[in-house]
Amino acid sequence: MLAKRQKKLFGTIFSYIFRYVFFLSISYVLLYPFIYIVVNSLKDLSNAYDATVTWVPKTIYFGNIVDAFKVFDIKHTAMRTLIFEIIASLIQFCSCAVAAYGLARFDLKGKSIMSLLMIINILVPAMMIIIPSYVNYSHMDFFGILSLISKIAGKDIRPNLIGTPLVFYLPALAGVGLKGGLFIYIYSQFFKGLPKELEEAAWIDGAGAWKTFFRIVIPSSSSAIITVLLFSIVWHWNDYYLAQMYLDEPTLSVAINNFSVYSITDTLGLSVEAATYLNVPMILTGCLLFVLPMILFYIVVQRKFMASIATSGIVG
Repeated sequence: MLAKRQKKLFGTIFSYIFRYVFFLSISYVLLYPFIYIVVNSLKDLSNAYDATVTWVPKTIYFGNIVDAFKVFDIKHTAMRTLIFEIIASLIQFCSCAVAAYGLARFDLKGKSIMSLLMIINILVPAMMIIIPSYVNYSHMDFFGILSLISKIAGKDIRPNLIGTPLVFYLPALAGVGLKGGLFIYIYSQFFKGLPKELEEAAWIDGAGAWKTFFRIVIPSSSSAIITVLLFSIVWHWNDYYLAQMYLDEPTLSVAINNFSVYSITDTLGLSVEAATYLNVPMILTGCLLFVLPMILFYIVVQRKFMASIATSGIVG
């Protein structure tokens, strides 16, 4: 009996040790890049290129952050990101909810075709349609109406939307912007799981479709709302490809991706040789400033987000 208890106790201790070692290893793999960025962002040049300094700098140096604000023009690039990307993400966050509710609750004509288009929107990457999209935005037309008027008037009146917020706002409003199909799918999966009795009770009381949607469905869908809001903001914040293609001035992600030694020389007035030494600390500091807002945003919503994964239809 004593040997059996000792064996059970040994098994319990071993399982605890294995569990802690496993999770500490996974945590190290996930946190190592971020810790590396933070530590090296706070090193001056003497510490950055000192072989004896790895994780603990001899002195904490905040000059890299000040220089990064100048090199990456954080004030303007972050503002462009908010205007072009984040506002578009919020528009799409709302429009996808409306589209998903229609697909989930109403028997519409062509509903199967709409569902197919939603799946295509998920599967087809933006790179495959970037050329026709760019041509369309550079000579914006609606069903060929403006083109016909242009031929009659003898003057091209089709507006050029490249470099304006409309290249992000219009597809977001239609629910076909960045990851729009996926957001509609997440919403619709959640809406299908809501009890129909709630909506039927509202209809009996005289509420229409819109009033039911805003008064009953939305307050009951906090899980899906948090999930889509987080994904939408993070993906738009990280967007590089569309911002690079459509905009004349860089967003924050474009500025960091296009960073080079000459960015330092042009901004800080240093020689190429001196800028070369600043290259690594500067790009790491830029990455830190780029990811920090999203980390803080996730910390705020992470509890509700984790709870929402189980109820929003995301599996696998």
